[in-house]
Amino acid sequence: MKRYGLIGYPLSHSFSQRYFTEKFQREGITDCTYSNFSLASINELPAVLADPELRGLNVTIPYKQQVLPFLTAMSPVVESIGACNCIRIDGASRVGHNTDVVGFERSLVKKLGSHHQQALVLGTGGASKAVEWVLDQLGIVYRMVSRSPRPDTGDLGYDDLEPGLVACYTLIVNTTPVGMYPKVDDYPPLPYEALGPRHYLYDLVYNPERTQFLQRGAARGAVVENGHEMLVLQAEESWRIWQERA
Repeated sequence: MKRYGLIGYPLSHSFSQRYFTEKFQREGITDCTYSNFSLASINELPAVLADPELRGLNVTIPYKQQVLPFLTAMSPVVESIGACNCIRIDGASRVGHNTDVVGFERSLVKKLGSHHQQALVLGTGGASKAVEWVLDQLGIVYRMVSRSPRPDTGDLGYDDLEPGLVACYTLIVNTTPVGMYPKVDDYPPLPYEALGPRHYLYDLVYNPERTQFLQRGAARGAVVENGHEMLVLQAEESWRIWQERA
């Protein structure tokens, strides 16, 4: 039996396990299983890797960066952005990939307009690294927004987000878990009154389907998208990587 799984913490509402279990059933794949590995510490990972049947892992919050020392090799994207969400395992070989960049770009561009030339990226964790890489590839200028911006980074704090500034940044991507179930009433502290039909709000959160962030943007006429399609696309990219011939 070939085993795959997801590491992260907590994993009470995992998209990946449900998606792959249903995929295996739908496609008649009987020699594979997919499990959640809820690890309170990255130090618990070696016990998971010791399974000789393990062929691949997805990686989610908070381990997309902490997992790097456990890899034997990295894809060019992982080397560039320092975040991994997919590991292909073949014996002692553990190669890190980032399929978030594939999922995010393919999903984002479907609603991207020519006027979306400046972006605000909310959050500076592992998930934001894939977003930054994609925006760089698309030639979109962006500023990072952090709850605790360091003076040497040029990042903005939420207190810096004046209406006039937000009006100019017509693409806003939330990479934080703010608003995710069960805290569905939470939302990033933005001047939502500055939003309009030229804005595009993208939330990596997918549960609930419309976070307060997206609801408030839609109420002002903004284009909105959640992270569900991105997750499907990155999951399929993970599967493709795991099935590649060595």
